[in-house]
Amino acid sequence: MNLIVGTIIMFGCVLGGYVLHHGKLAALWQPTELIIIAGGAFGAFFIAHPMTVIKQAFGGVMSLLKPPAYTKAKYMELLALMYSLFTKIRKDGLIALEADIEDPEKSAIFSQFPSVLADHHALDFICDYFRLMVGGSMNAFEIENLMDVELETHHEESHKPIGAVQGASDALPAFGIVAAVLGVVITMAAIGGPPEVLGKNVGAALVGTMLGILLSYGLVGPIATSLNHRSEGEAKYYTCIKTCIIAYLNGYAPQVAVEFGRKVLPSEVRPGFLELEEHVKQKK
Repeated sequence: MNLIVGTIIMFGCVLGGYVLHHGKLAALWQPTELIIIAGGAFGAFFIAHPMTVIKQAFGGVMSLLKPPAYTKAKYMELLALMYSLFTKIRKDGLIALEADIEDPEKSAIFSQFPSVLADHHALDFICDYFRLMVGGSMNAFEIENLMDVELETHHEESHKPIGAVQGASDALPAFGIVAAVLGVVITMAAIGGPPEVLGKNVGAALVGTMLGILLSYGLVGPIATSLNHRSEGEAKYYTCIKTCIIAYLNGYAPQVAVEFGRKVLPSEVRPGFLELEEHVKQKK
């Protein structure tokens, strides 16, 4: 939603200010300049990145049309799941959790938390580390180190499409200059023509420069920044999982372990202590 609203505001203010300054919108309609700038940047984008990153980049941009995935309600479900798993371990032992983590879709515990079940990457992350706990061959320090390595790899992978979009943003002003230079070449070829033709050609060249800068700083660059914010939200979700598991492995009670996880959450999505306590008790 922010993508749509922000784009309307940005183009509305730029074009509206231009019209209020007695500019003519028809003069800005230069489709050939747009083909040079957008097409050139798009082609360079394809040259620079493998198809997997290109698909992730387009998928990430489309995801901006949806509300943020990592909301307060989703975090509360995650923390309630952690509490339920820890409580079952404390009551029945680690081995009692084996059936739940091997087939979470059929688990009575996991089925209470549909948002976690729907997030397959997070679900695999949770189940993998509970399997290591059930195996009993790794201590808390070793599991934490392994989590850090996995999260670092995940962070690098998630930032590749963001870097690709940011690279396209950085390239757009340069392609705007390319379009302007080509416009000047056309103008020089018609130097003996009437003034109105020269003026039209110079105007088209300047529109090319303007479009490159506007698309870069007004649209594509902010999209890359927004994707980065979404990525940080996902990273915080995994950090919350890690913090809860490590706290429990270090001997803290289930309620205290999920409190550790609650403390790492950003303030805008962090539930209150009593709010979370009431929620996990309902799920229990």
